[in-house]
Amino acid sequence: MAKKPIIGITMGDPASIGPEIAIKALLDEKVTSICRPLVVGDVSVFRQIAGLLGWEVGLRPVESVGEARFEPGVIDVLDLKTVDVGRLVLGEVSAMAGHAAFEAVRKVIQLAMAGEIDATVTGPINKKSINDAGHHFAGHTEIYAHFTNTAKYGMLLVEENLKVIHVSTHVSLRQACDLVKKERVLAVIELLRDGLVQLGEGNLKIGVAGLNPHAGDSGLFGTEDDMEILPAVLEAQRLGYDVDGPVPPDTLFAKAATGHYGGVVAMYHDQGHIPFKLNGFKWNAEKKRMDSVKGVNITMGLPIIRTSVDHGTAFEIAGKGIASPDAMVLAIEAAVQLSKNRKK
Repeated sequence: MAKKPIIGITMGDPASIGPEIAIKALLDEKVTSICRPLVVGDVSVFRQIAGLLGWEVGLRPVESVGEARFEPGVIDVLDLKTVDVGRLVLGEVSAMAGHAAFEAVRKVIQLAMAGEIDATVTGPINKKSINDAGHHFAGHTEIYAHFTNTAKYGMLLVEENLKVIHVSTHVSLRQACDLVKKERVLAVIELLRDGLVQLGEGNLKIGVAGLNPHAGDSGLFGTEDDMEILPAVLEAQRLGYDVDGPVPPDTLFAKAATGHYGGVVAMYHDQGHIPFKLNGFKWNAEKKRMDSVKGVNITMGLPIIRTSVDHGTAFEIAGKGIASPDAMVLAIEAAVQLSKNRKK
């Protein structure tokens, strides 16, 4: 047991599906066979959701990592006592829930930076709830960058063959175009290659998406592809990376999904997220719900390991017991893999 990495897992927004998918994942023997999981959040929230769904779940509140026992069938919760469950409304945006989610993230970062845990995994948060609580961050990635004092970082999405990193994420589309600069594109290519190596990916060929339709078509539809992206690709090739680009996005992602590329660089949030979620999210039209929600979000460039589910809070199904834990299980597995490779 002592050889297994300790993985700190945040509860996410307490009004969301976060606590539910954490319980489901940590009752999976596949998860407990590879790591020592420690939930960071409020034990009262987990007791509430377990009671609501009629689940018999062993929950042990602890005040430090050292108190955790990591016993099969019992979930250790580092109890932050930030939620008044009498006021908590499932599926509702609130400053109280946002503050609780934020404090769980801050605490897990603190534990990882201190070396008390080997990796961190985050549940889904609601950006409005966090900002309503006075914590003005665009998302998890920015919180981690701030509290680890990291300047160069990137969001890497992983689901089977498709591995996508982004030049920019939580900014307006107009601003995203302005952020496509040679230096940033080159830095993201380097972050992606490091990520592929850490994940044990054998295929290190990287595809870099164009920004404009047809990758600019020799300047007919914009100059960013020729003036910023191409120079970054050429510099990466000079440094020894196996890189193609800029490749028209409608071609790039179709090839990446088949495994042609080990990973791809997207220029902005939706350019990468839309094909990624089409690949990993499976909607059941008959049951009118998701059969599977797969995809892991990894923040590259940090001094600590952070993986996450790549889906939202799903407030509309919070407390109904139908949320899929697939992404949480995959995020934990990825955190374990990254922690092993980091120790080598």
